[in-house]
Amino acid sequence: MLTGWITLITILLLSFYSHQTGFTYKYPQTLGLTLALPILNGIFLYGYTSELTGKKVLFKSNFLFHLIPFFLLLVLAVPFYILPSQEKIEVFKNQGKGFEWYSMIQLMSILVSGFSYSIASIIKIHKHRKNIQDRQSNIDKKMLKWLEYLSIGLALIWLLVLFFDDHIIYSGVVIFVFFIGFFGINQAPVFSYVEVESINLETKKTIELSNEPAEKIKYAKSRLEVNEVYEILERLEQLMITEKPFKNSELTLNDLSQKLNIHPNQLSQVINSKTGNTFYHYINVYRVKEFLRLSSLPENKKYTFLALAYDCGFNSKTTFNKYFKIYTGKTPSELIQS
Repeated sequence: MLTGWITLITILLLSFYSHQTGFTYKYPQTLGLTLALPILNGIFLYGYTSELTGKKVLFKSNFLFHLIPFFLLLVLAVPFYILPSQEKIEVFKNQGKGFEWYSMIQLMSILVSGFSYSIASIIKIHKHRKNIQDRQSNIDKKMLKWLEYLSIGLALIWLLVLFFDDHIIYSGVVIFVFFIGFFGINQAPVFSYVEVESINLETKKTIELSNEPAEKIKYAKSRLEVNEVYEILERLEQLMITEKPFKNSELTLNDLSQKLNIHPNQLSQVINSKTGNTFYHYINVYRVKEFLRLSSLPENKKYTFLALAYDCGFNSKTTFNKYFKIYTGKTPSELIQS
C-alpha cells in the first residue's frame, strides 16, 4: 500500500515537471492523463492506515466503493480525451478554457475526498490507540504517531491546494516526500514487520529440516545460546523482585531491556519462550502479585482496591480486573466474598 502511494506521488510530480518544462506539449496525447489521479492520495492514506491498524481493506470487495469518485472523474474527462491534439494543447495553455466545469468538479472532489480520508484516518488511529491502550508497545506508539504525521501532512497539502497555485502545491508535495523518507526510515513498523515475518518463516523451515533441538534452533537468529536465555531470565526475575519496574504504568519492552542492557527482541524471546506469555501479560501478572501483597498488609486496609491497583502499575480498572481474574480465577469482589 505504501509502495503504491509513493508511486502515485512520483507520477504526479513527474507529470507536473513535464508540464512545466513543456515536454507534454511535444507529446499532447499525454495531456490530462493524470487529471483523476490526485483523488487517490486520500484512499491510499486511509488504506495504509487501515492495514497497519489491523483492518484489512485492500482485497475486500467494498474497497472498490472507494474508487467510485476516481472512475467518475475519468468518465467526465472523456470529452477532453477525445479532442484532437492541438485542441488539447490550447485547453491547457488557456488554463482549462472550455472545461472550467470539469476543473471545478475535480477540485471539489479532490478536496472533499482528501480532507474526509485524512480525518477518517486520524479517527481510526485514535480508536485503535484506545483499543490497545493496555497492551501498547513502544513500536505501536511510534507506528501510530507515524500514521498521525502522514494524515496531518496530507491534510496540509489539501490546504495548499485550496489557497495556492501549482508551484506552491507541488513544492509542498516535495517536502511531504522528504518527510516520508526522513521519518519513515525511523519507524520500525515500516520495514521490521516484513523482516520479522521472514525470519520466523526461515526459522520454521530450519527447525523442520534440522535434527538439532528445537530450542537451540529457535535462538539461532538472535545469537542467544540456551544458557544465555536462562541467565537473562534469572536477571529479569531478580530485577522484578528488587526494583519492581512494573510499578511504572508506562513501562515498555524497550525500558526493561535497557535496564538489563540487552536488545528488546532478545528480552521478548526470553519472556515468550520461558513463561509462555507476552511481555504485557508477564508484567501484569507481577502487578497482580504486588497487589495481593499490598492488600494483605493491615496498614493498607484504608485504601480502595483500585487505588492499590494503580500503585502497582495498572492504568485502568478494566485491565486490573482482567489480569486479576486470569491470575486468581476470581474477580476482586468474588475474592472478598470468599
